[in-house]
Amino acid sequence: MLTFFICLAILIVGHFLYGKYVEKVFGISTDPTPAIAREDGVDFVPLSTPRVFLIQLLNIAGLGPIFGAISGALWGASAFLWIALGTIFAGGVHDFLSGMISERHDGESISELSGIYLGPVMKFIMRIFAVVLLLFVGTVFMKGPADLLAKLTSEHLSWTNSTFWLIVILIYYFLATILPVDKIIGKIYPVFGIVLIIMALGIGAGILFYAFQGKMTIPEFSWKNVHPADLPRWPLLFITIACGAISGFHATQSPLMARCLKTEKDGHKVFYGAMVGEGIIALIWAAAGMAYYYGNGGINGLQVALDGYNGSPAGVVYEISFGLLGIAGGALAMLGVIACPITSGDTAFRSARLTLADWFKFDQKPIAKRLIIAVPLLAAGGGLTLVNYNVIWRYFAWSNQTLAMIALWVGAMYLFLNKKNFVIALVPATFMSAVSMTYILMAPEGFKLSTKIAYPVGIAFAVACLVTFVVVILIKKSRGQDVPVPRGVHA
Repeated sequence: MLTFFICLAILIVGHFLYGKYVEKVFGISTDPTPAIAREDGVDFVPLSTPRVFLIQLLNIAGLGPIFGAISGALWGASAFLWIALGTIFAGGVHDFLSGMISERHDGESISELSGIYLGPVMKFIMRIFAVVLLLFVGTVFMKGPADLLAKLTSEHLSWTNSTFWLIVILIYYFLATILPVDKIIGKIYPVFGIVLIIMALGIGAGILFYAFQGKMTIPEFSWKNVHPADLPRWPLLFITIACGAISGFHATQSPLMARCLKTEKDGHKVFYGAMVGEGIIALIWAAAGMAYYYGNGGINGLQVALDGYNGSPAGVVYEISFGLLGIAGGALAMLGVIACPITSGDTAFRSARLTLADWFKFDQKPIAKRLIIAVPLLAAGGGLTLVNYNVIWRYFAWSNQTLAMIALWVGAMYLFLNKKNFVIALVPATFMSAVSMTYILMAPEGFKLSTKIAYPVGIAFAVACLVTFVVVILIKKSRGQDVPVPRGVHA
């Protein structure tokens, strides 16, 4: 249990210390934000700080910090350390820079920012990569809650099933994608946000209550690999737990709220703070996954439970929620778990719409032009739900961390060109480069190479990225290259 509390302390203290340091490095401007200067009543809409924070939290806190944390719990308390350190030194930096650099460039998407700071080739790659990732996210966060809703209601309403709930969710996604941000998202997210927070606190309190009574055990960190199938921690743990530590998906979501911030002073609270909030949610669910089944054969108990639900954490979430909190508390917890993915899936499609609109310079104020992009996107997402869920999730997980890697390199270049301490982004960018390349080389959905090949090549790739970055900045420095001038209000 000590490891759990140490990691919880790292998250809380890190938010106030390292998070404020990152804000100081970036620098806060008093210029009008895009929400004020470009208000259009659709995507650029000034919102209050609490509302923006809750929307950002729900945008990023999908199934990842819950499903990913439960799957990552198979590596034991190592998951706690990755969640805490990853959130503070990688995920928080990633989300803050993604949001604030977008804010400095009139709310532009991460693909457009990649072009500004990493060149036109990377812009083209990122445009395609971001849209594909967002489709994966929308699909995963459509299928997952549909399965949970079917499980929750089928016992009492025999006519409901996953297909029925898929259709319901798809209709909601359509409305949330095309309507102004303050009409649906701005109104229901605060309510879901409160439910999400209560759910996390309830599950955390339940685990600690039984742990202090000696009825459950939250394991401590061990250098030994405790995974039941002996799967290597490197790099699988860092891919499995993405949204609870660092997630490239967040780089696609932060620009949405960069278009709603009233002042840059809210950046630390909204972007870094929401990431820390998600880290705490992931920490709680990782502990729940370990403690709830630990008495039944240690970590093997969790593996047995997952196997009983065909590898999907959805059944485990259902079992833990009702087992810890009873019927009323379990229903509330399940509502929070269902709200998480739905409120990330809708903004995934919305972000995909805006990414394509930025790409083709397509004005999104007229609803007809929003429909031209939204309808094909949602149709593609609906079609992808027919693909095996686990396959989609694995590709999502890798593409997610690869996008995080690129977003961090964008942040590092921005900080360098603005004569800031770019090391805060450089170190996690290099680390995530090694993680992403190593994984795709050895993964079943990748090249299926042995670790003897994947490990050194992955590290070599990270070193090559680092060397390339250093060479580029030395060239820019020798030429005295100017900082790219932000468009619009910061020009």
